[in-house]
Amino acid sequence: MAQPINIFWFRRDLRLDDNVGFYEALKSDCPVMPIFIFDSDILETLPQDDARVTFIFETLQKMRDVLQKEHDSSIAIMHGKPITIFKELVNQYTISTVYANHDYEPYAKKRDEDVKIFLNAYNIALNTYKDQVIFEKSEVVKNDGDPYVVYTPYMKIWKEKFNTSYNLNIYHTNNYLKNLVKKTDLPNLSLSDIGFKKSSQSIADYNVTSTLIQDYQSTRNFPAKNATSRLGPHLRFGTVSIRKIIKKAITEHNETFWQELIWREFFMQILWHFPHTVNQSFKPKYDRIVWRNNEKEFEAWCKGKTGYPLVDAGMRQLNETGFMHNRVRMVTGSFLCKHLLIDWRWGEAYFAEKLHDYDMASNVGNWQWVAGCGVDAAPYFRIFNPTSQIEKFDKNSDYIKRWVPDFQELSYPKPIVDHKMARERCLQVYKSALNN
Repeated sequence: MAQPINIFWFRRDLRLDDNVGFYEALKSDCPVMPIFIFDSDILETLPQDDARVTFIFETLQKMRDVLQKEHDSSIAIMHGKPITIFKELVNQYTISTVYANHDYEPYAKKRDEDVKIFLNAYNIALNTYKDQVIFEKSEVVKNDGDPYVVYTPYMKIWKEKFNTSYNLNIYHTNNYLKNLVKKTDLPNLSLSDIGFKKSSQSIADYNVTSTLIQDYQSTRNFPAKNATSRLGPHLRFGTVSIRKIIKKAITEHNETFWQELIWREFFMQILWHFPHTVNQSFKPKYDRIVWRNNEKEFEAWCKGKTGYPLVDAGMRQLNETGFMHNRVRMVTGSFLCKHLLIDWRWGEAYFAEKLHDYDMASNVGNWQWVAGCGVDAAPYFRIFNPTSQIEKFDKNSDYIKRWVPDFQELSYPKPIVDHKMARERCLQVYKSALNN
């Protein structure tokens, strides 16, 4: 009988060090075979040159190189439906246990449950661990067990729990990598094998220097400055550990930076407790809003041709680079929902397609925030003025000049809607829906 092995299944945790599930697998009794599955159900919804797929692919190749050169091992990279892949694996190997880290999105929860049921039929356990957050699921809740739906009390309890009872371990794997399977020729794929090509966009490295973190509060709202961490995609795909980033934030004593990381966990636990918010408003009465959903206006917004320079700068930056500054995300989102009265779900889907740092929990949470229909949302009568926002955050139009060089030319489009009229129309439509 073949020697039994354990499998570690990489997903949103593409790093070899400080990876809880990988650490636990390596400490187990059997040699560990790492795998990654390019999930065909997810890939078929994406454009062929999706930068995120290129990023995942290139990250995996670097990880394979390290394991091959330094540890006489590798990562098996496969493509298909996870359940189908595991059916093949149980026929090829004697598997004792499969290890992975928790994933909280509705699709992932269902996928993991299906895989667990299948493996159990073969007496194979699926052991999963908390890795991509500090606190998950119901670890930060009210005294009666109900989830927090307002950020500030959640944040206070999060910090209190962290300061009093959380042990900030770093899970170093180096001492245990000798427990990998000794096999360097595990299956690999090219981008073209999975129906993709290398993207022209690239995902920027993150920046958590002491200077950036210490200046964060005073600089983060100005889109012309290179003053944000660019951590989003790296936390999304797990190329950096949240524990190491939290440790850095604490070391630098920056509350604002720390609290931004807590927002991420707030939205994750909201999605966990209220999965219906993926496509329904957290506040049901907001689903009574009669959206205009004008397709021509939506296209103008998507292309950055609304005639409002800050909105257009944000959308053009997004289209060209896969990134948009957070302050500008709020302005563009508000403009779509409030000025154009286009359903937040249209904007959420567009961002999901374009953003390198797309994370379902944060994307849905922030779009519902800007539309007024989510947890702890901006009140519906708070309507960003896209012109006065320039005065506050891009006074010299440096950001606008970078992304909308034609904004003072005759060729630049006239505003597609008048701010004052749009504001009054929005208030009327929202009031009418909410007072019925």
